[in-house]
Amino acid sequence: MDLKYEKKDAIEFIKSKKDMDEYIERYIDFLNYAKTEYRAAKFAENMLKENGFVDINSKKKLKTGDKVYFVNNEKSIYAAIIGKDELKDGLNIVGAHIDSPRLDLKPMPLYEKHHAGLLKTQYYGGIKKYQWTTIPLAMYGVIYNEDGKKIEIEVGEGENDPCFTITDLLPHLAREQMKLGANEFIDPEKLVVLVGSLKSDDKETEKVKNSVKRNILKLLNKKYGIKEIDFARSEISLVPAFRARYVGFDYSLVGGYGQDDRSCAYASLEALCKQKGLNQKTAVIMLVDKEEIGSVGNTSMSSNIFDLFITKLIKLKGEEDTSILEVYYNSKMLSADVSTLVDPSYDEVSDIQNGNILGCGIALEKYTGSGGKYSASDANAKYVSEVMQIFEKNNIAFQLGTLGKIEKGGGGTIAYILAEKGVNVIDCGPGVLCMHSPFEITSSSDLYMTTKAYDAFLRA
Repeated sequence: MDLKYEKKDAIEFIKSKKDMDEYIERYIDFLNYAKTEYRAAKFAENMLKENGFVDINSKKKLKTGDKVYFVNNEKSIYAAIIGKDELKDGLNIVGAHIDSPRLDLKPMPLYEKHHAGLLKTQYYGGIKKYQWTTIPLAMYGVIYNEDGKKIEIEVGEGENDPCFTITDLLPHLAREQMKLGANEFIDPEKLVVLVGSLKSDDKETEKVKNSVKRNILKLLNKKYGIKEIDFARSEISLVPAFRARYVGFDYSLVGGYGQDDRSCAYASLEALCKQKGLNQKTAVIMLVDKEEIGSVGNTSMSSNIFDLFITKLIKLKGEEDTSILEVYYNSKMLSADVSTLVDPSYDEVSDIQNGNILGCGIALEKYTGSGGKYSASDANAKYVSEVMQIFEKNNIAFQLGTLGKIEKGGGGTIAYILAEKGVNVIDCGPGVLCMHSPFEITSSSDLYMTTKAYDAFLRA
């Protein structure tokens, strides 16, 4: 009997490398499409429909095996497969978020300076600001014009599209800038996006003030039928314009934007869609918004809209006497969010013994938070054991980790929000290198283990 615990290579747990490779190809396609939470939710809805799910608002009643979903304001989505047990006996829930750090346009962003057309931005989520300068950027978003018509903006990644960028000082003139700390030398008000330099071709162009801005407005009006005031009716974001792809000579890694947390979102989608519909427990996934800024707002996990979805399930199942709190109290959840990895170049910030290692499977994190477990969701021992047993029974490679050395930093997920409702919950997702950067890195085998783990948990 081996009494020691050692992390294991996730590859040893994979029966079919072909299945893993095909999963990664589908995942990369998802990353390249779902650059914003709008597009991620749209992708999810289409995938659910293709797998037999219907809008819950179209149902009069629910029975075992029924597949339903609910879209919340185009930016979050909940889906369920009804199990054999009554809802009061609890749900098996996997919850991920689909927003990622990015640059959002300010309400009135467009201006001209020194013959350049520029857009003002507000950064969203935790970023290292210097990582977002001098890289190609794509623009995605929606505008609702004065007639209420929805206009979608997608420019920067098509074959013949232009891209955008943010300028930075050349080293020759950056002596004073380089004396500042990494969090200071890029003023957030200088994260302005370069979008053009040609003047309007009006006959009186030399007499027109801000003629570069005027020209950009004319181009936007011609293509989208919008005016400057319509920026105030929009949600437009700038994201990295490069595509997700394999990393490494051995094709063992995936690099791309938004893997925190769309890696978990896609894994949970595939896991739910593969369920046979005859599970004992009702299987639920949620893909929510606004986690990167504290889970605030009506598309976030903190909103009561998930409660609305569960209330609809209770009513349509004919279980009106069931308390939603009873449902939550008997439910189990994986907070499907990525974790840190021990970075081989910066391992001094990690407790190696309690760190997550690249390629050693999905990471289970008993607690998050910072310092003395402040703002942490801390799973109880019995529940941790139950989840570990599910993974062990289903041959899932997993590892146990923390978010680095104590007081080196910290972080959180949506886990605490469901824990406050009474749900047993633990954080569980793949590890990521370069988290919150424009190009995050994951292990293919860890990603594959993630969807296998979520599949096993939803069936448990």
